[in-house]
Amino acid sequence: MRPDIQIIVDLVAPNQRVLDIGCGDGGLLRRLVDEKQVDARGMDVHLGSVQACVQQGLAVIQGDANQDLGDYPDQSFDWVILSQTLQAMQRPDQIMEQLVRIGRRVVVSIPNFGYWKVRLFLLLRGRMPVSKFLPYQWYDTPNIHLCTVRDFIALCRDQNITLDRLIPLTPSGTYNRSFWADHLMNLAAEQAVFVVTGNK
Repeated sequence: MRPDIQIIVDLVAPNQRVLDIGCGDGGLLRRLVDEKQVDARGMDVHLGSVQACVQQGLAVIQGDANQDLGDYPDQSFDWVILSQTLQAMQRPDQIMEQLVRIGRRVVVSIPNFGYWKVRLFLLLRGRMPVSKFLPYQWYDTPNIHLCTVRDFIALCRDQNITLDRLIPLTPSGTYNRSFWADHLMNLAAEQAVFVVTGNK
């Protein structure tokens, strides 16, 4: 289980309406239904993932977030989740506009391409990093918009999106806000979880 998944489960309050964009095999949705009794919905572009979710009794549709988010009404969910998917979107800025329109709160988790091991790999080897957390080669990666913690914070600022919470995660999945100075977070966090809201 990825560390960000547990953080997201902990963040979502019980009995809420939740939409998980890019829900994959439904692992996160299943936990939210079982542990938080949420009214769960999901969307994934891959038919195999949708079928795996439906077999578990989850309400998931096949759809492309790059095109289909406009079909959802304003503020139709208490929580919208985009976990480890933003960097694979065609226009992350437009996706964020849609997410804060659809959800009262939005949780986004990202891999941090400013992480010191990613920087060191590129510096010393002169090649795009490959690791357990970033297992793809540059030519077959779904990650088309690489970003750092600072990049995401800047995107929120540029789009007038309110950053309510930032949880930086180390490779072990832990975090300690007393340790994380702003200038170190971008370097030391392997991934990060953000809770954001649109301005009403």
